[in-house]
Amino acid sequence: MNIILAIFFGGGLGSVARYGVSKYVSSLWNGTFPLGTLAVNLLSCLVMGLAISYFYDKTSSTELKAMILIGFCGGFSTFSTFSNETFVLLQNGNYFIAGLNVLVSVVFCMAVLMVTQASLNS
Repeated sequence: MNIILAIFFGGGLGSVARYGVSKYVSSLWNGTFPLGTLAVNLLSCLVMGLAISYFYDKTSSTELKAMILIGFCGGFSTFSTFSNETFVLLQNGNYFIAGLNVLVSVVFCMAVLMVTQASLNS
């Protein structure tokens, strides 16, 4: 049961952090591109990459790993918002921005994870 509470706590923290970061980044950006969502997804991948690298050779508690990797990163990242924003861009005829959103989000998020883990595990 402790692992469930750890995930619950981490998810709550991640969700609140996502809201704050997304709103802040969006307030700085007036363009059509959903930069707030991209920022939280990139940051979530950075946190996950750092956490995975940190936990790699350590005997940390299962609850701590679950709280950060499942709870926080799961609550902080947002595939559903990314998908909805891309769909709205398509509905509004912003095909290039929608495609760019998909390409940049997937490629950059994967790159952040790969670079983070590669640099910390070498």
